[in-house]
Amino acid sequence: MNRPVAVITGATSGLGRITALELARRGYRIGVVARSRPKAEALLGELRSTVGEAQADVFHADLGITSQARRAGEEIAARYPRLDVLVNNAGLHAFSQRVTAEGTAEMTAVNYLGPFALTRALTHTLSASGPARIVNVASEAARQARSVSPRQDLRSTAPYTRRESMALYGRTKLMTIMWTQELARRLDPAKVTVNCCDPGFNATGLGRDLPGSALLRRTLNTLGVGDPRKGAGIIVRLATDPAFAHTSGGYFSVRDARPLACPEPGRDESVQGELWSETMALLAGLTAP
Repeated sequence: MNRPVAVITGATSGLGRITALELARRGYRIGVVARSRPKAEALLGELRSTVGEAQADVFHADLGITSQARRAGEEIAARYPRLDVLVNNAGLHAFSQRVTAEGTAEMTAVNYLGPFALTRALTHTLSASGPARIVNVASEAARQARSVSPRQDLRSTAPYTRRESMALYGRTKLMTIMWTQELARRLDPAKVTVNCCDPGFNATGLGRDLPGSALLRRTLNTLGVGDPRKGAGIIVRLATDPAFAHTSGGYFSVRDARPLACPEPGRDESVQGELWSETMALLAGLTAP
């Protein structure tokens, strides 16, 4: 374990895949949290074929199930004596409501609750490894959320239409920004920094539930629109650039790492603290068959 270690969620495609390859090139041992075993094995093969000395491990979990996210964190902590970087990148834009086995909205679970549970399980390891970094992938879609009510929003499983999905997706990303800033206040920045970013528009599998999304993605890639290398660039920068070594609680744009403000509904520290408390209470009561 003479290499720095980076754990990445959502690394089997899109931004996460590019981030994993780039960090491997920089000498990091890569821990991949993935739901699909075939996709994870394909990524390991790509890492080893393109980065000759790459070292990588897979931890299987569905981040939509918080108990699995927590278990993955415990397995990672047991495997690695140190952890230098955690990238919470996995995301989902669901165009209709789906409820997990734990009774939560899948989009809320994948985008927010699962990463929260994973990070919480790894906080001790990160702190003991300091200086370490957490990078959460948010989105300017957060500005689509006109309000936030933590207790209600975390528990809502009401059906919604495709048109209504953008505001709900945005709310999960607003929660990500809020959580990042609250977590930054709870961690010693000399040991662990935590920042989030807007990776911009990227032609990835995020909207895979949308009919025709695969064809659209291939077309955009052919045209050079939504190049995910740009989005991955800000993630890698926050994870490795010495310029961010002492920065915590920030929200940064894909455009030259310009600082962004948390959208107004979630900006106040009191509502961020409320989100934290309600999340902790919800996680404590979740059980999956």
